Amino acid sequence: MRGRITWVAVLVAATWIAAPVAAEGSPERGDPSLAVSSGSGVPSAFSHAGAGADLEFHGSVSTIPRSIRRLMRGSSWRPGCPVGFDKLRLVRVTYRGFDREAHSGRLVVHRNWADEILATFRAMYEARFTIRRVRLVDRYGADDRRSMAADNTSAFNCRYRAGVCCIWSEHAYGKAIDVNPVENPFVYDGGFAPPAGERYLDRSRDRRGMIHHGDEVWDAFRYIGWPWGGDWEFPDYQHFSWNGR
Repeated sequence: MRGRITWVAVLVAATWIAAPVAAEGSPERGDPSLAVSSGSGVPSAFSHAGAGADLEFHGSVSTIPRSIRRLMRGSSWRPGCPVGFDKLRLVRVTYRGFDREAHSGRLVVHRNWADEILATFRAMYEARFTIRRVRLVDRYGADDRRSMAADNTSAFNCRYRAGVCCIWSEHAYGKAIDVNPVENPFVYDGGFAPPAGERYLDRSRDRRGMIHHGDEVWDAFRYIGWPWGGDWEFPDYQHFSWNGR
Protein backbone atom coordinates (compact mmCIF):
# COMPACT_ATOMS: atom_id res chain seq x y z
CA MET A 1 0.00 0.00 0.00
CA ARG A 2 2.83 2.39 0.82
CA GLY A 3 4.34 1.85 -2.64
CA ARG A 4 0.99 2.57 -4.26
CA ILE A 5 0.58 5.85 -2.36
CA THR A 6 4.09 6.99 -3.22
CA TRP A 7 3.62 6.16 -6.92
CA VAL A 8 0.33 8.02 -7.09
CA ALA A 9 1.69 11.05 -5.24
CA VAL A 10 4.67 11.35 -7.58
CA LEU A 11 2.57 11.07 -10.73
CA VAL A 12 -0.14 13.47 -9.61
CA ALA A 13 2.37 16.00 -8.31
CA ALA A 14 4.15 15.91 -11.67
CA THR A 15 0.95 16.90 -13.48
CA TRP A 16 1.14 20.59 -14.38
CA ILE A 17 -1.99 22.61 -14.86
CA ALA A 18 -2.85 25.66 -16.96
CA ALA A 19 -6.03 27.62 -17.74
CA PRO A 20 -9.49 25.99 -17.97
CA VAL A 21 -10.62 24.70 -21.34
CA ALA A 22 -13.72 26.08 -23.04
CA ALA A 23 -15.24 22.86 -24.38
CA GLU A 24 -18.68 21.40 -24.95
CA GLY A 25 -20.24 20.71 -21.57
CA SER A 26 -17.21 22.05 -19.73
CA PRO A 27 -17.50 23.87 -16.40
CA GLU A 28 -18.77 27.41 -16.68
CA ARG A 29 -16.17 30.11 -16.16
CA GLY A 30 -16.32 31.20 -12.56
CA ASP A 31 -17.83 27.92 -11.36
CA PRO A 32 -16.72 27.63 -7.69
CA SER A 33 -16.08 23.91 -8.15
CA LEU A 34 -12.94 24.80 -10.08
CA ALA A 35 -11.36 25.97 -6.86
CA VAL A 36 -11.53 22.50 -5.32
CA SER A 37 -8.16 20.87 -4.77
CA SER A 38 -7.31 17.59 -6.47
CA GLY A 39 -6.30 16.21 -3.09
CA SER A 40 -2.63 16.28 -4.00
CA GLY A 41 -1.89 19.97 -3.68
CA VAL A 42 -2.65 20.59 -7.36
CA PRO A 43 -5.33 23.21 -8.19
CA SER A 44 -8.31 21.82 -10.08
CA ALA A 45 -8.03 23.69 -13.37
CA PHE A 46 -7.34 22.23 -16.78
CA SER A 47 -6.08 23.30 -20.17
CA HIS A 48 -6.64 21.77 -23.57
CA ALA A 49 -3.76 19.52 -24.50
CA GLY A 50 -3.59 21.02 -27.96
CA ALA A 51 -1.99 19.42 -31.00
CA GLY A 52 1.07 17.25 -30.92
CA ALA A 53 1.48 14.01 -29.03
CA ASP A 54 4.66 15.11 -27.26
CA LEU A 55 3.05 17.81 -25.13
CA GLU A 56 2.97 17.53 -21.37
CA PHE A 57 0.17 15.66 -19.67
CA HIS A 58 -2.54 17.90 -18.22
CA GLY A 59 -5.08 16.75 -15.70
CA SER A 60 -7.21 17.69 -12.73
CA VAL A 61 -9.78 16.48 -10.24
CA SER A 62 -12.79 18.55 -9.18
CA THR A 63 -16.23 18.18 -7.70
CA ILE A 64 -18.94 17.78 -10.34
CA PRO A 65 -19.62 21.27 -11.76
CA ARG A 66 -23.18 22.52 -12.10
CA SER A 67 -23.07 22.28 -15.88
CA ILE A 68 -22.03 18.62 -15.75
CA ARG A 69 -24.64 17.81 -13.12
CA ARG A 70 -27.29 19.19 -15.46
CA LEU A 71 -25.91 17.01 -18.25
CA MET A 72 -25.91 13.89 -16.06
CA ARG A 73 -29.34 14.26 -14.42
CA GLY A 74 -31.83 11.92 -16.01
CA SER A 75 -29.02 10.39 -18.07
CA SER A 76 -26.09 8.69 -16.33
CA TRP A 77 -27.41 9.77 -12.90
CA ARG A 78 -30.90 9.78 -11.44
CA PRO A 79 -32.51 9.61 -8.00
CA GLY A 80 -32.06 6.14 -6.55
CA CYS A 81 -28.53 5.67 -7.85
CA PRO A 82 -26.20 4.09 -5.27
CA VAL A 83 -24.00 7.22 -5.07
CA GLY A 84 -24.81 10.91 -5.09
CA PHE A 85 -22.90 13.73 -6.75
CA ASP A 86 -21.08 14.38 -3.48
CA LYS A 87 -19.30 11.04 -3.84
CA LEU A 88 -18.30 11.59 -7.46
CA ARG A 89 -15.49 13.58 -9.03
CA LEU A 90 -14.81 14.90 -12.51
CA VAL A 91 -11.38 13.85 -13.76
CA ARG A 92 -9.89 15.66 -16.74
CA VAL A 93 -7.05 13.92 -18.54
CA THR A 94 -4.83 14.15 -21.59
CA TYR A 95 -4.75 11.12 -23.84
CA ARG A 96 -3.01 10.10 -27.07
CA GLY A 97 -5.49 9.61 -29.90
CA PHE A 98 -5.32 7.28 -32.86
CA ASP A 99 -4.36 10.34 -34.90
CA ARG A 100 -1.20 10.48 -32.74
CA GLU A 101 -2.24 13.86 -31.37
CA ALA A 102 -2.89 14.85 -27.75
CA HIS A 103 -6.52 15.33 -26.74
CA SER A 104 -8.37 16.26 -23.57
CA GLY A 105 -11.02 13.97 -22.11
CA ARG A 106 -13.28 13.71 -19.09
CA LEU A 107 -14.44 10.90 -16.82
CA VAL A 108 -16.61 10.77 -13.71
CA VAL A 109 -15.30 8.45 -11.01
CA HIS A 110 -15.79 7.82 -7.30
CA ARG A 111 -14.03 10.39 -5.14
CA ASN A 112 -12.03 7.69 -3.33
CA TRP A 113 -10.27 6.78 -6.57
CA ALA A 114 -10.07 10.08 -8.43
CA ASP A 115 -6.38 10.83 -7.78
CA GLU A 116 -5.38 7.26 -8.60
CA ILE A 117 -7.29 7.35 -11.89
CA LEU A 118 -5.67 10.66 -12.79
CA ALA A 119 -2.25 9.11 -12.14
CA THR A 120 -3.17 5.99 -14.12
CA PHE A 121 -4.10 8.01 -17.20
CA ARG A 122 -0.89 9.97 -16.86
CA ALA A 123 1.03 6.68 -16.84
CA MET A 124 -0.81 5.52 -19.99
CA TYR A 125 -0.10 8.84 -21.68
CA GLU A 126 3.59 8.65 -20.89
CA ALA A 127 3.67 5.05 -22.13
CA ARG A 128 2.17 6.36 -25.42
CA PHE A 129 -0.84 4.09 -25.20
CA THR A 130 -3.45 5.01 -27.81
CA ILE A 131 -7.05 5.79 -26.81
CA ARG A 132 -9.85 6.47 -29.29
CA ARG A 133 -11.83 8.97 -27.22
CA VAL A 134 -12.66 9.81 -23.60
CA ARG A 135 -16.12 11.36 -23.28
CA LEU A 136 -18.79 11.34 -20.64
CA VAL A 137 -21.23 8.52 -21.33
CA ASP A 138 -24.00 11.13 -21.29
CA ARG A 139 -22.89 12.14 -24.78
CA TYR A 140 -24.32 8.78 -25.86
CA GLY A 141 -27.53 9.06 -23.87
CA ALA A 142 -25.89 6.98 -21.10
CA ASP A 143 -26.43 4.00 -23.43
CA ASP A 144 -23.58 1.58 -22.83
CA ARG A 145 -24.02 -0.05 -26.24
CA ARG A 146 -23.77 3.28 -28.04
CA SER A 147 -20.74 4.30 -26.01
CA MET A 148 -19.00 0.99 -26.76
CA ALA A 149 -19.85 1.21 -30.47
CA ALA A 150 -18.22 4.65 -30.52
CA ASP A 151 -15.09 3.11 -28.95
CA ASN A 152 -15.49 5.48 -26.04
CA THR A 153 -13.48 5.11 -22.84
CA SER A 154 -15.81 5.85 -19.91
CA ALA A 155 -16.34 5.30 -16.20
CA PHE A 156 -19.44 6.28 -14.19
CA ASN A 157 -22.84 5.20 -15.47
CA CYS A 158 -25.70 4.40 -13.09
CA ARG A 159 -26.76 1.12 -14.65
CA TYR A 160 -27.24 -2.50 -13.72
CA ARG A 161 -24.63 -5.14 -14.38
CA ALA A 162 -24.95 -6.29 -18.00
CA GLY A 163 -28.06 -4.12 -18.17
CA VAL A 164 -30.14 -6.70 -16.29
CA CYS A 165 -32.00 -5.83 -13.07
CA CYS A 166 -31.18 -5.61 -10.29
CA ILE A 167 -27.47 -5.81 -9.43
CA TRP A 168 -25.65 -2.50 -9.76
CA SER A 169 -22.63 -2.46 -12.03
CA GLU A 170 -19.41 -1.13 -10.52
CA HIS A 171 -19.82 1.65 -13.07
CA ALA A 172 -22.85 2.78 -11.04
CA TYR A 173 -20.45 3.58 -8.20
CA GLY A 174 -17.80 5.20 -10.40
CA LYS A 175 -15.42 2.39 -9.52
CA ALA A 176 -14.91 0.86 -12.98
CA ILE A 177 -13.51 2.04 -16.31
CA ASP A 178 -13.89 0.61 -19.81
CA VAL A 179 -10.94 1.36 -22.10
CA ASN A 180 -11.18 1.23 -25.91
CA PRO A 181 -14.23 -1.11 -26.10
CA VAL A 182 -13.80 -1.88 -29.80
CA GLU A 183 -10.16 -2.93 -29.52
CA ASN A 184 -10.97 -4.68 -26.23
CA PRO A 185 -14.41 -6.30 -26.60
CA PHE A 186 -16.55 -7.94 -23.96
CA VAL A 187 -16.84 -11.68 -24.63
CA TYR A 188 -19.80 -13.56 -23.20
CA ASP A 189 -21.29 -17.02 -23.58
CA GLY A 190 -22.55 -16.98 -27.14
CA GLY A 191 -21.29 -13.64 -28.34
CA PHE A 192 -19.31 -10.47 -27.91
CA ALA A 193 -19.80 -6.70 -27.86
CA PRO A 194 -19.50 -4.30 -29.53
CA PRO A 195 -19.95 -5.81 -33.02
CA ALA A 196 -16.95 -3.87 -34.37
CA GLY A 197 -14.77 -5.70 -31.85
CA GLU A 198 -14.88 -8.94 -33.85
CA ARG A 199 -11.57 -8.26 -35.56
CA TYR A 200 -9.94 -7.92 -32.14
CA LEU A 201 -11.10 -11.25 -30.72
CA ASP A 202 -7.77 -12.79 -31.70
CA ARG A 203 -5.72 -11.63 -28.72
CA SER A 204 -2.52 -13.17 -30.06
CA ARG A 205 -2.21 -10.05 -32.19
CA ASP A 206 -0.99 -6.75 -30.80
CA ARG A 207 -2.61 -3.75 -32.42
CA ARG A 208 -2.81 -0.17 -31.29
CA GLY A 209 -5.31 0.35 -28.50
CA MET A 210 -5.39 -3.30 -27.43
CA ILE A 211 -4.75 -4.31 -23.81
CA HIS A 212 -2.79 -7.43 -22.90
CA HIS A 213 -1.99 -9.08 -19.60
CA GLY A 214 1.22 -7.53 -18.25
CA ASP A 215 1.36 -4.55 -20.63
CA GLU A 216 1.62 -0.89 -19.60
CA VAL A 217 -2.15 -0.44 -19.21
CA TRP A 218 -2.60 -3.64 -17.21
CA ASP A 219 0.37 -2.64 -15.06
CA ALA A 220 -0.88 0.92 -14.46
CA PHE A 221 -4.27 -0.26 -13.24
CA ARG A 222 -2.83 -3.18 -11.32
CA TYR A 223 -0.55 -0.77 -9.49
CA ILE A 224 -3.57 0.97 -7.96
CA GLY A 225 -5.10 -2.42 -7.19
CA TRP A 226 -7.66 -2.60 -10.02
CA PRO A 227 -7.91 -6.09 -11.61
CA TRP A 228 -8.54 -6.56 -15.33
CA GLY A 229 -11.67 -8.15 -16.76
CA GLY A 230 -9.54 -9.68 -19.51
CA ASP A 231 -8.40 -12.28 -16.98
CA TRP A 232 -11.96 -13.56 -16.42
CA GLU A 233 -13.28 -16.88 -17.71
CA PHE A 234 -15.48 -14.88 -20.09
CA PRO A 235 -13.12 -11.98 -20.67
CA ASP A 236 -14.14 -8.35 -20.66
CA TYR A 237 -10.97 -6.95 -22.18
CA GLN A 238 -12.02 -3.31 -21.83
CA HIS A 239 -12.93 -3.48 -18.14
CA PHE A 240 -11.01 -2.51 -15.01
CA SER A 241 -12.59 -2.20 -11.58
CA TRP A 242 -11.58 -1.70 -7.97
CA ASN A 243 -12.86 -5.11 -6.82
CA GLY A 244 -12.47 -7.20 -9.98
CA ARG A 245 -16.22 -7.29 -10.71
